[in-house]
Amino acid sequence: MSAKERNWWIVAGVVIVLYALFPIAWIVSLSFKAPADIANGQFLPTVFTWANYSQILTGDAAALFLPALRNSFGICLIATFLACILSMFAAYAIARLDFKGKKLILSTALAVAIFPVISIVTPLFNLWRLIGLYDTWPGLIIPYLSLTLPLSIWTMSAFFREIPWEMEQAAQVDGATSWQAFRKVIVPLAAPGVFTTAILAFFLAWNDFVYGISLTSTSAARPVPAALGLFSGASQFEDPTGATAAAAVVVTIPVIILVLIFQRRIVSGLTNGAVKG
Repeated sequence: MSAKERNWWIVAGVVIVLYALFPIAWIVSLSFKAPADIANGQFLPTVFTWANYSQILTGDAAALFLPALRNSFGICLIATFLACILSMFAAYAIARLDFKGKKLILSTALAVAIFPVISIVTPLFNLWRLIGLYDTWPGLIIPYLSLTLPLSIWTMSAFFREIPWEMEQAAQVDGATSWQAFRKVIVPLAAPGVFTTAILAFFLAWNDFVYGISLTSTSAARPVPAALGLFSGASQFEDPTGATAAAAVVVTIPVIILVLIFQRRIVSGLTNGAVKG
């Protein structure tokens, strides 16, 4: 690659990064603006204020935002844990065992993943109200599994296929049972894939809005995305842009922390098996 081509690639990379980060920077800027500065058209606030963060953490919006934040953490972590456990066993069976219907299972998982969520919300709403799961944590965890399980099964099955079969056979020759070989040999080797799958599944559940707004009605189970849609100003003529931007920043922070902590495992998991040999 010549110096000119390298410079063009650097310029293109910088442009793409700026294009991707500009909306985030704009939201952060809005979160520090006073109501009078929201519509002034300037990127930076004339006076930095923490009023928006105080409003969602200790002010009028705290009663709506903080329970939603707690609900999102609890529901998404439980849904991610269940999705990883279930998909681990399913992916192992798909990758290691020969049985009829293996391709049908993968095809069904893919079909569920691409099925529009909005089309099943109404019957699910009626069913949940009938059996008592409406506005509860299980009432969101179960639908979130339909979002996270298909991706988790597809991702983990690819990782299990890359693990040498001989290592599991060697453990069984040394006296380990099938369960011991799976637990002590296969699972540790698949750890990068498990971490990658867990992060992706958590993001899917964390960002869901349709289930959260349709299957909840109180702060008992309402997640953050649904709560943000219910923010209101001090009056009907005031738009809560600043408070919404501050809440969006607070909600994004856990995602950034997770990526920074597990970035090596994520990259290792995503690139595992990319090159054969």
